[in-house]
Amino acid sequence: MAAILLIIFVLIMFVPQWWVSYTMKHYGKTINDLPGTGGELAEHLIEKYQLSVKVEQTQLGDHYDPGTKTVRLSPLIYNGKSLTAVAIAAHEVGHAVQDFRKEELIQTRGKMVEASQRIEKMGAGIIFLSPFITAITHSPHLGILVAIIGLLSIASNVMVHFISLPLEFDASFNKALPLLEAGNYVTKIDLKYVRKILLAAALTYVAAALASLFNVGRWIMLLLRR
Repeated sequence: MAAILLIIFVLIMFVPQWWVSYTMKHYGKTINDLPGTGGELAEHLIEKYQLSVKVEQTQLGDHYDPGTKTVRLSPLIYNGKSLTAVAIAAHEVGHAVQDFRKEELIQTRGKMVEASQRIEKMGAGIIFLSPFITAITHSPHLGILVAIIGLLSIASNVMVHFISLPLEFDASFNKALPLLEAGNYVTKIDLKYVRKILLAAALTYVAAALASLFNVGRWIMLLLRR
């Protein structure tokens, strides 16, 4: 029974990550007939809709930075001429559209991310200090309480990822997909594949949330061993 539960846990944890990675790679093959690269498409869409946003290459993963009003694309997306490059570029521009329209969800997510990063660092510090607090106070219950507080602060990162899901689906299917359809940037045949890529782009946060959940579980196991 324990082995079956472990297998189910592993599948839940890693299958979404595998599927996202597989989808991005599968549709990442160069298509010479595409009119431009992902970076060129992003710049074109930004200029077309007058978003006042920059486009840059980055090694830190594809994302939109609302603080600097910048769409950042990895080299494979920025320089790529593939369905993955086109879809991901449009997805990130979708976030820029959300920001341009001052949609509440993206502003709320930005504040939560900043708060979560601070809380997560504080939580890791609290967990690190908990055995010393126990030794000084000679109160194991106090140490456990402090460790639980630290654990909950790390779990806040999981909540941010799950709360981000509606934002990601909106960027994919209410923003990016209509932009691509309206501009006829891909054929109707390829559009069904683009839908899969946009779904994968949205589900990256599911994979990230599950990874964070795994990290919380790892901390729980460490605490139980004490």
